[in-house]
Amino acid sequence: MPAIDFSRFHRYDELIAHLKAFAAERPELVQLDFIGNSHEGRAIPVLTVTNIATGAAQDKPAYWVDGNIHSVELIASTACLYLTHWLLEHYGKDAEVTRALDTRTFYIAPRLNPDGAEWALADAPVYVRSSTRRYPFDEEPVEGLVVHDVDGDGRVLQMRVRDPNGPWKKHPDQPQLLVRRDPLDAPGGEYFRVMPEGTLRNYDGQSIRLAGAGGHAQGLDLNRNFPAGWRQEFEQLGAGPYPTSEPEVRAVVEFFTTHPNICGGTSIHTFSGVLLRPFGGKPDDRMPAEDLWTYQTIGRKGEALTGYPAVSIFHEFQYYPNEFVSGSFDWIYEHLGMLTWTIEIWNPKKEAGIDNKEWIHWFRDHPIADDLKIYDWAQRIAPGEGHVDWKPFDHPQLGAVEIGGFNRMAVFTNPPPALREQEVARFPRWLLFNALVSPRLELRAAEATRQGADTWRVRLAVQNSGWLPSYVSKMAVQRKLLRGVLAEISLPAGAQLVQGRPREALGELEGWAYLHTPVSFWGNPHVTADRAHADWIVRGAPGQVIGLSAHHERAGRITASVTLA
Repeated sequence: MPAIDFSRFHRYDELIAHLKAFAAERPELVQLDFIGNSHEGRAIPVLTVTNIATGAAQDKPAYWVDGNIHSVELIASTACLYLTHWLLEHYGKDAEVTRALDTRTFYIAPRLNPDGAEWALADAPVYVRSSTRRYPFDEEPVEGLVVHDVDGDGRVLQMRVRDPNGPWKKHPDQPQLLVRRDPLDAPGGEYFRVMPEGTLRNYDGQSIRLAGAGGHAQGLDLNRNFPAGWRQEFEQLGAGPYPTSEPEVRAVVEFFTTHPNICGGTSIHTFSGVLLRPFGGKPDDRMPAEDLWTYQTIGRKGEALTGYPAVSIFHEFQYYPNEFVSGSFDWIYEHLGMLTWTIEIWNPKKEAGIDNKEWIHWFRDHPIADDLKIYDWAQRIAPGEGHVDWKPFDHPQLGAVEIGGFNRMAVFTNPPPALREQEVARFPRWLLFNALVSPRLELRAAEATRQGADTWRVRLAVQNSGWLPSYVSKMAVQRKLLRGVLAEISLPAGAQLVQGRPREALGELEGWAYLHTPVSFWGNPHVTADRAHADWIVRGAPGQVIGLSAHHERAGRITASVTLA
């Protein structure tokens, strides 16, 4: 296996080299493909991980994992690399990993947004939300604060400017920290204005505002460009001009629609230290009950295996009251009925010993004692990097400023180097669980029973050995997406089909996810709902071989043959 330093973030060429090494060293388990090109023309990689000796990837139930759709969320790429490495290292040694790669397929896309990541990893980094394409207008801002590394130290920090009417003041116990002024603080004290590090275009000497989205012309959010619940810019910033307008998102959507064997997927982001489930834009009572119960069961397993809480996006992860998120990767559940999760890696405030019950609103307001906890923690884990001491700088437009403050890229957006591997090591076992609960079509029986001098009854019996039903979710049933199990018979020359059709529809097969407990008075009326069979009457000669097969878009494909005797 290739040696990978999981404490480092890898630029595009190095990342691709690692992926090629996986495929070169374990060709029986790994294939590298590219599913499209980014805005700047970089190929978007996807690894297919399965044991090809036990069947083609597309003939097995599959699970998708991606990362780094947001440019600065680089630990998401690391998590995908780690998952791949972990699967290959454990294949043949760990029973569950071996079973998964023998019977399922993983599609792993470690960097959906190679352009944004490359900007973030540059020697002179530029941090944008997502895509590097200018949006909503195709020109650079002519005025305002453009965020970039002004002092050339390879970091984008904050600038503070003394102002007797500024809204910030020094923390009473740590002068390196800034906190908001109290409501009744008298004017004229030692106060500051704080802004991102950058330069001002066409500065009028008075007004300072960011130039464009976040101080850049790049206002797209690729994770708002998916089809389900897509909303225009006036309703949701960064959504793009129309669903799948962006090549990175379009490549993912096309991959899913051409790989119906995918049963679910996880998109990896940062940060909050939480496992997120649908809906983004609707309450739980709008979800089919069986799907909600399934999500809750998988979420409890996730909590046990990762240590992260599992919560609803709509109920517990809203950015602003009465507003909601849509147009995201939840598309695979809302349109395709595939189960979807988002992992938000890393929770710095929890690491600092601050209560973890609030993921979003803490950043708007919290006790100043929390600031001191964060500061002390950042100094311990990343001395001189987590929080950078303020230093004087002669700014080209503002004159005397100081540059420093929290280095968000070092300790907030991503874990610091020493903690990266142990953080991403939380997830492979739960992702494996998500893959293994998928439906799995298996052969139960294939037989030919003589009915007359030259006729036989041919039977193909199949079963679903997976926990989930063959259709995966009730949402898929509502969307009328699937045909159920299809059984087919293939006759040799001279044989004749007397009764039955060449292709028989056998319907959907249940798993055991929805069974009531043994003490339930409702009971489980269909005892063999996981089984189905097809019968044909065939006229032929002894010794002839009849081909049989069954397949389901999500549960996989099986083949068999019987000899007339």
